[in-house]
Amino acid sequence: MSITPLQSRMARAALGWSIDKLAEAADMRAATISSFERGGECYRSTVEKVQASLEAAGIVFVNDGEASLGGGAGVRLRE
Repeated sequence: MSITPLQSRMARAALGWSIDKLAEAADMRAATISSFERGGECYRSTVEKVQASLEAAGIVFVNDGEASLGGGAGVRLRE
């Protein structure tokens, strides 16, 4: 699963992280994160680093149609 820009923004909000904090955690420039979160083109490796950093901080991403039983509080978008 590869996260979407919206999932990244939602995860940051859940953690109370700024773009700068995520950039520090992912060891990349804040401009790169900002571009990704606005829907800009980026490398798959960039998305993977962002996702790994958010997951290391406690975020669990849920795929479309996947049940999320037994987890903590969270946010999910409905189609």
